[in-house]
Amino acid sequence: MPRHRGTYNPENKEAYELSRSRIENFIKCPACFYLMQVRGIKFPSIPGFNINEATDVLLKRDFDKFRGTELTHEFLINLDMGHLIPFDHPNFELWTQSLHFGAEGRMNFVHEASNLKVGGGLDDVWFNKNTEELHIVDYKSTSQKTAGKEISLDDPWKEAYKRQMDLYVWVMTQKGFNVSTTGYFLYCDGDRFSDYNFLNQNDASMKFKMSLLPYEVNFNWIEPTLMNIRDCIQKTECPEHKIDCEYGQFLASVNN
Repeated sequence: MPRHRGTYNPENKEAYELSRSRIENFIKCPACFYLMQVRGIKFPSIPGFNINEATDVLLKRDFDKFRGTELTHEFLINLDMGHLIPFDHPNFELWTQSLHFGAEGRMNFVHEASNLKVGGGLDDVWFNKNTEELHIVDYKSTSQKTAGKEISLDDPWKEAYKRQMDLYVWVMTQKGFNVSTTGYFLYCDGDRFSDYNFLNQNDASMKFKMSLLPYEVNFNWIEPTLMNIRDCIQKTECPEHKIDCEYGQFLASVNN
């Protein structure tokens, strides 16, 4: 049978492919997830975050300079973390590709109980020379609006970031890699407060404050969620929208 992706087809017995972002959609609102995955309804799109994508590319480029060597970036050395080196693997570039993640060699895993193939695209992986474990690394970009505020993972919307890390570590663990339960978020914080020239004669340069935040992953939610997704896509009727779902509120307003 052909790969099972896009709109769910109950006649296709191949594992149904779900990216990390689609799993997050289910957590936010099962009804919206059902409409997209089962009914094939396309929701309004939002503009891409091109600046965030640019910092991801630049960070990966910097760490790629050390990939395949026993050396590491001076940023990590300055944090007394020189034992972490960019991990090299024949499939590493495939792991970083979030689109078409379901293909062979990419960062995916079939959860047999739910018959779901889940995964996504990694930003980076570091090898710990002290423990011989891998650390999954996720790049994030922001520009805080409050001077002197420290970057943290405490903001409510960052629960989705944590689940992203949980799932990536879980998938890599299921694939047989020796992965640490400590992941890292490497944050670029665009500096709008320090006294420096942004606009130069021919170009402009923004400075970024960098933070490396460790995070201990939590797998407890993953398998129950996958089983709930399996139940959801097999329903013949759409479930109710969550109370705080903006799309659900909009549709309710239109229908009144």
